[in-house]
Amino acid sequence: MSSTTHYRTCPLCEATCGLTITMADGSITNVRGDPDDVFSKGFICPKATAVKHLHNDPDRLRSPVLRDRSGWREVGWDEAFAEVDARLGSVIESHGRDAVAIYIGNPSVHSLSATVVIPALLRALDSKNVYTAATVDQMPKHVSCGLMFGAPTLIPVPDLDRTDYLLMLGANPWVSNGSLATAPDFRGRVEAIRRRGGKVVVVDPRRTGTAAAADEHIFIRPGTDAFFLMALAHTIFDDGDMAVGDLEPHVDGLADVAALVEPFSPEAVSVRTGVNPGVTRRIARELAAATSACVYDRVGVHQQEFGTLASWASDMLTVVTGNLDRPGGKMFPYPAHGRRDPEEPGGRGWRTGRFRSRVKGYPEVFGQLPVATLADEIETPGDGRVRALVTIAGNPVLSTPNGRRLARALSSLDFVVSVDPYLNETTSRAHVVLPPPSILARHHYDFAFYGLSVRNVANYSPPLLDGEGPDEWEILSRLALAFLGQGASGDPSVVPQMALAYLVQQATEPGGSLAGGDAADVIGELQGRAPIEQILDFRLRSGPYGDLFGRRPGGLSLAVLEAHPHGVDLGPLRPRLPQALRTASGKVELAPQQIVADVTRLHRDLRRSNDALVMIGRRQLRSNNSWMHNVPEMLGGTNRCTLLIHPDDAHRLGLVDGAPARIRSRAGIVEVPVAVTNEMMPGVVSLPHGWGHDEPGVRLSIARSQAGKSSNDLTDEQVVDPLSGNAVLNAIPVTIEAVAPPP
Repeated sequence: MSSTTHYRTCPLCEATCGLTITMADGSITNVRGDPDDVFSKGFICPKATAVKHLHNDPDRLRSPVLRDRSGWREVGWDEAFAEVDARLGSVIESHGRDAVAIYIGNPSVHSLSATVVIPALLRALDSKNVYTAATVDQMPKHVSCGLMFGAPTLIPVPDLDRTDYLLMLGANPWVSNGSLATAPDFRGRVEAIRRRGGKVVVVDPRRTGTAAAADEHIFIRPGTDAFFLMALAHTIFDDGDMAVGDLEPHVDGLADVAALVEPFSPEAVSVRTGVNPGVTRRIARELAAATSACVYDRVGVHQQEFGTLASWASDMLTVVTGNLDRPGGKMFPYPAHGRRDPEEPGGRGWRTGRFRSRVKGYPEVFGQLPVATLADEIETPGDGRVRALVTIAGNPVLSTPNGRRLARALSSLDFVVSVDPYLNETTSRAHVVLPPPSILARHHYDFAFYGLSVRNVANYSPPLLDGEGPDEWEILSRLALAFLGQGASGDPSVVPQMALAYLVQQATEPGGSLAGGDAADVIGELQGRAPIEQILDFRLRSGPYGDLFGRRPGGLSLAVLEAHPHGVDLGPLRPRLPQALRTASGKVELAPQQIVADVTRLHRDLRRSNDALVMIGRRQLRSNNSWMHNVPEMLGGTNRCTLLIHPDDAHRLGLVDGAPARIRSRAGIVEVPVAVTNEMMPGVVSLPHGWGHDEPGVRLSIARSQAGKSSNDLTDEQVVDPLSGNAVLNAIPVTIEAVAPPP
């Protein structure tokens, strides 16, 4: 039996680790880390081995399925799309385009096809009802960066490999491998900070694995990170330690920030945060005195009422300590597929609120509405009511607040179509499910994550196997044709061809990277590849390291990446300001009007009582949201759906380790086993997300055997961060009681 070795980027989390995959007779025999990968250098986490099972999983759909009165039946692609075409067309014709909503889940950003085609798909749909997983995750960071730097994707990341001081809030990279900071072996990079004499401080209401390995762990009351960060800034200004450095001529609003933070002294905020004022002052002074420092805030900070303010305060601190856009601080990646920075800074700036949601009036942010209000839009009668839904790589019944209410709402829709490989808690309520091919049969390049990488790198993975059906880009393109009323049976290549023509037109216009070039000649040079590869090749060749179609011999192209299966190292992060700024002023806007206005709300909250028991979520090493629970090797061990609680709280409430407890919130009730542990801050409990696989109709045999309970049956869809629309999934007020044994 002959075997072959292939190199591929792992698509299962943000770390982009290189894999070595051994195959024999078309079957995977071994998956391990690629020691020659330029970025990960052999590191992988336990999730990587799931690639084999996800490909072989008997529960994974290989053909479309359609649900009628007799149940689910497997159908051909033409029949499936004929149903989609007719049913979606009927809704649009009768009720308008806003009657069709779309939800795009987290896995879509791990897909080259989805990243490239979804923008065209959304333009074809032309509905205001666009929802994504971003509003249960990182939308506060998009908003704060959009307002400060002029573009919601211009996000600075911690320069882990050169920093001397790392302050982490709401992050547990020992489990997540990092997020909004693409870094294979995040743990090893953090440990290296300590080895070279630096310091790592973790602020978290739970003593996570990351916190336990840090130089210092500070317990903080959930939902109060913005207060703590403001107090750090207060101390820096009060001490006279503010020092922006060389960036100062390119920063507006320093005096405004000094006034904003003045009321938030360490003493004033300590009642809310639970952090000793002396500790707060010491951390502020350490930040200011460090040779280089960065503040890394992540999901635990973003999923709260003041998520955008906390995200802003994190980057504001980076500015006022002189650590923005310099080695060892927070820097802006310069991805191979990105646009070159112009010679002069400035642009149109960025704003939110171009339109509002129909029922609750939430402002649009980054082209979408808060998913927390999707159930409102389905259930509330009137013009513009959502009557059909398209889901792409998402499971909002488990991942969005008050999932039970959303599940009921989905069951009332006229039509639901899902692009997904499984019948899960959401897609089991669809009428048609269109499965993409195996992850090993897809083209792979990380558009999203190379734009957030702690080092500039690029790697491409061609399909390893022939697909079991149409490529993912073909499925999404046929949906776009259905939205346009052109019939889903049309030629799907038309959609990426139109997208490519648009990109080439922009690049060849004055000011573009190929200014003066002939668009037809450029497109001609890209022929001979799959449509999705043509777009990637164009983005690489016209990007900051590209060959510019012959204008820069030896530059980057898709052919270069194909010749380097272990990736291409483009070097450490480099300063990009002020040229990269897209604000109208051409400067860092340190005190945007929306932020300034929201600080009033933060100030009012200073006196809120801390008496309530509150719940936070948590992620688990062998799980990426709900993706991995159908992989046998990923269950067991620490991957258990248990309620973590401090011994004092357990004693007070009469809870026993291993026994069930009943948790109540405004949104719902769940019962789960208790795990008593000193790693929790008193007054705080933790329930992992992604569980709850006991819904009727779910075809996930392994996951159903250890179903657990969904933490989002307890989270409240009525509360969002007003600046970003992000759901509040942390600091949920709950009551807990022991479940009495049956008589």
